[in-house]
Amino acid sequence: MTNNYLKRLIDKELLLWKNEPGHKPLLLRGARQVGKSSSVRQLAESFESFVEINFEKNRNAHGLFAGDLDVREICRNLSVQFHQPIEPEKTLLFLDEIQACPDAISALRFFYEDYPELHVIAAGSLLEFALEELPSFGVGRIQSMFMYPFSFAEFMAACGEELLWDEVCKASPEKPLIPLFHEKCMEYLKKFLVIGGMPAVVSIYVETHDFLATQKVLSGLINSLKSDFSKYKKRVPDLRIAAAFEAVVHQNGGKFNFARVEQLSYRQVKESLNLLQMAGLVVPVTHSSANGIPLGAETNPKKQKMILLDTGIFQCILGVELAELLFANEFDAINKGAIAEQYVGLELLKSASCYMPENLYFWTRENPKSSAEIDFLIQRGEKIIPIEVKSGTSGKMQSMHLFLDEKQPEYGIRTSLENFAVYDKIRVVPLYAIGNVKISGIKY
Repeated sequence: MTNNYLKRLIDKELLLWKNEPGHKPLLLRGARQVGKSSSVRQLAESFESFVEINFEKNRNAHGLFAGDLDVREICRNLSVQFHQPIEPEKTLLFLDEIQACPDAISALRFFYEDYPELHVIAAGSLLEFALEELPSFGVGRIQSMFMYPFSFAEFMAACGEELLWDEVCKASPEKPLIPLFHEKCMEYLKKFLVIGGMPAVVSIYVETHDFLATQKVLSGLINSLKSDFSKYKKRVPDLRIAAAFEAVVHQNGGKFNFARVEQLSYRQVKESLNLLQMAGLVVPVTHSSANGIPLGAETNPKKQKMILLDTGIFQCILGVELAELLFANEFDAINKGAIAEQYVGLELLKSASCYMPENLYFWTRENPKSSAEIDFLIQRGEKIIPIEVKSGTSGKMQSMHLFLDEKQPEYGIRTSLENFAVYDKIRVVPLYAIGNVKISGIKY
């Protein structure tokens, strides 16, 4: 294993891809600095040789992909250029920051057609912008995997708590976790909300257990992410994108209000939000009528919430008092619990299949006499399951009961600081375990 590498769940999927007969070239997609390159280098440990080309750093490599795309000749030229052999079944070829070389993106499909025995992975931090310009770059000939920051389960593993997490996975509303274990998980959860899941931040925490050090790394990450705004689209001023980004931070936890973004028109805000979503920094949660499956069949894109990719980035920008977050027994005092709701949305996103990006949904009924809102809806088989987030250990469940009466799902989930429990048709799942609700074989 490479030095100081923290295991990721996607590692298993990458190994499966490696050993799959007839594997396709792999495109690893995700926001900047979520760990794509590190995971590929870790996979490379299982190959005899590894050739990594970074198209932002190695501009000379661009010319090798120009003209007629004979991929075998490209590999021969790459071998000479980088003084390393490229051999099928033995070599992993990694094309990093591939968005900087559109010709290399176009070449990916020909690796599948003309050189299928060679293992090729491509990745890029602003890849979605390049792919938008190449809408038919290789449909059916290229496999995509989507990667996100550390989930809470991965964070627990990084902290050496695999055995404790195994107990969490065995627990259920009918079989709560031992109170001592529950309290321990809650302490880790508070740390995770502060730290977030960006690999560089998790790594510095595991190494030093210094929260101030993690905040310095977060500040650097935020500056780096903001510096990318100018790369998103030349005709959209980066100050406009920055204004939309700040609006997402400050409107977190409620429906996004375009009119509250000062000095920008609706069209300008919408365009900026679309770019932030393509960059993977902002995740929309869209209203669904929840009348049937799929949940995306009856949506209202004009009713959306926006959440940031990472709770650590969120709290750092917002300037949340760390001591208040780490030692609070309730999250209500912290931005009215918005950080808990954001965390749940991200955990649902991370727990989905890495082969398909997950869409997040919520439900609301705006009626003066009986308004109601369900924070998240998930589809499990043929069923719709409502999830309501409570930032403390208690809270009224009026919206959940109204949804249960109106839509008649089998049950609803309340996720909070409580241990596992059951109340009639409401199943209580601790916040730290909410990512497990979508995992096959675990019935909550």
